[in-house]
Amino acid sequence: MFTGYQDSVMSPREKVIATALWLFTRKGYFNTSMRDITRESAVSTGSIYHYFKDKEGVATALFEALLERMQTELDTIMQLHESAHDQCRAVISLLFDITQSEPDVMAFMLYVKHREFLPNERPVCSSKPFETMRAMVARGMARGEIEQRDVQAASACLFGGAIRMITSELDGILEKPLHDYYEEVWSCSWRAVAAI
Repeated sequence: MFTGYQDSVMSPREKVIATALWLFTRKGYFNTSMRDITRESAVSTGSIYHYFKDKEGVATALFEALLERMQTELDTIMQLHESAHDQCRAVISLLFDITQSEPDVMAFMLYVKHREFLPNERPVCSSKPFETMRAMVARGMARGEIEQRDVQAASACLFGGAIRMITSELDGILEKPLHDYYEEVWSCSWRAVAAI
């Protein structure tokens, strides 16, 4: 039984989305049925179909909710930090925090092949949060903080190592907690792109 929510706190729609996250990351989208979602969420079939047309509708709502949440976090980071250095450092810290506290969220975003069952959605790496991260890098170049180069390549250098460490954490191959690597990962990432 999925226990990642509190019945008294979440609406039926939120329970369904949370349950879908849990099931999709454990069983996969195609191995999860609407009956599984109904049983694990303890939400009636009628209620589920009131909120969602079908399983693809549940997956779309989950995908959109996670992207919206990430975008909100990135918007906050941009408001709190002026420099590209501080913004990008905060982004990596955020990604590590989410990985440690909500590994299913990161597993869904990084491992699930969304295009197989959400063919009309843009790939994750083309989504608004990733565009925002690239925009941080582009602003860093415009301000002289980041070396002038292709923005896509610079973004991959800056965030790619951190994302690889996240997948290593999700795969269970790190010897220490993910945050123990934070300073070293950040130092390497920034040195790769910083203007000299």
